[in-house]
Parts: sequence; C-alpha cells; structure tokens
Amino acid sequence: MKIVKTNIASYTNTALSVFSREESFFQSPFHSHPEFELVYILESHGKRIIGNSIESFEAGDMVFLGDDIPHVWLNDEAFYKENDSLKAKAIVIYFSKDLFGKSFYELPEAQEVKKFLSQAMKGVAITGQTNSLIAKKMKKSLKMKGFEVIVGLLEILSLLSKSKDLRYINDDQYISMNDDNKNDRLVAVFQYVKANYNKDISLDEISQIANLTPTSFCRMFKAKTKKPFVEYLNEIRVSNACKYLLETNLGISEIAYECGYKTASNFNKLFKKIIGTTPKEYRKRALA
Repeated sequence: MKIVKTNIASYTNTALSVFSREESFFQSPFHSHPEFELVYILESHGKRIIGNSIESFEAGDMVFLGDDIPHVWLNDEAFYKENDSLKAKAIVIYFSKDLFGKSFYELPEAQEVKKFLSQAMKGVAITGQTNSLIAKKMKKSLKMKGFEVIVGLLEILSLLSKSKDLRYINDDQYISMNDDNKNDRLVAVFQYVKANYNKDISLDEISQIANLTPTSFCRMFKAKTKKPFVEYLNEIRVSNACKYLLETNLGISEIAYECGYKTASNFNKLFKKIIGTTPKEYRKRALA
C-alpha cells in the first residue's frame, strides 16, 4: 500500500490538536506522520491497518500510534453505500514529540512517559478501565481551551504510561533487535516471512527456520501471536497486496501471483475476508 507522508502540524499550525471527525466513512488514505496520534472510535466498524497488522475495529476501539507508523481505517462495505443511518465518528488527538521540549524527557518524573512513547511505534491498543477513563478525558478535551488542553494530554499520557490495559498491535513485526530478544525463535520467522511472503512457504519449511517440529512450531506460534501461522501469513500477503493495488497498475491476477497466491479466486476470497471488500473495490475506493 502506498504510504502518504503527511505532517499534521503544518495543516493545523499547532503542535497539539484535538478534534472530532464525522464522515460517511473514514476517508484518509494509508498514511504516516511524525506526530503521535490517539484515536477513539465513537461510531462505525471495519478493518484498520496499522503497520503490518490488519484487525477489526468497532465503536469503543482506542489506539495510540507512535510517530511515522503507517495506518488507515477502512469501513465495512455498507458505509460506502447511500445510507444516512451509518456514520464514521471519532475523536482524535495529535501532538508533536517536541511539544514538551527535550528537557521534559530528561526529568526523572517523565521517564515512564518517555518509555511509553518509545514503544508506541508498534501501535498500542487500549482496553479495559483505561479505555473508559481516557474516553471521558478525550470528550472533555474537545471543550478545553489554552493550557487546559496540554494539562489534559499530560493526564492521558500519565494514565497510559502506568496502565496494564495495553496491547502492542505490531509486537510480532516491529521487533527491535536488541540483546533481550535477538535469540527469540520468532524473530527469524518474521524476517523470513517478510522477505519471502510472495513464495510458497510450507509448514515444514517455516518450522525449520524456527528449529522446531511442525507441531511444536504451530503451538508456539499461536501461543505467542494469538493466531495460527497461516492466518498471519495471509495478513502479511494481503497487506502487501494493498501496496500493489495502490502503487502499480498490475491486474488482480498478477498481484495475486506477486503476493504468493496461485489462483486469483483464492486471493479474492481471502482479501475480502481480511479487508472487507474485494481487491477491485478496494483499489477503486482508494484511488477515487
């Protein structure tokens, strides 16, 4: 998927923005920007792509995005038809890392917030009580003015930095190669899939990459990623198919082949299951 590089601050002329969105469907393209972003879905449902992760979203969904992580919200097919009863509504907060200044991040009291922001490049899903508390604060922020908005943001970041109600959306793809995890069996698997998703990857082959038997590999992979390997592989292939649909003029059958599918029919079926629309419809809407 072609990533549109944007800079929110250049449009809003401020390092901190809080606003509500109400549309027939979310119309932003697959894009990234240097600002952090907090999104709370008030109404609508569909699929969201954050980095290389494709997941469903619905009302109440809340995510925090780090700087420059590509993302898009794609509503389900019903939203693209003439239906006045369906709306895509959200509250969004954008802010620049430089909002607080370098000295802020050097304060001992700011270390938990600094750590949270450094991990946010993976994308963070916010659930439980933290979701409810922050949702209330985001709604209040819409009515705030001046310095109150900054104080409100600091309260939200404090809650997030201490919360246990968080899940990294891309922890299976955006893995830092530090000493703590470079020996993890899955690191090699993720790297291999990223480089070879367009080839036929058998269970025996990928199990050997992890140095496990096929049975042990399947058990380990699902335990760590919460999904079967085949499902993960299809998500990666479809995510890359989105890139081809937007960046090239290749036909659907050609894209299917480029992404590791032997037949266009199987590709179309899996693409619609994951994204919620056919590849042809997806390209048409995205490029409209």
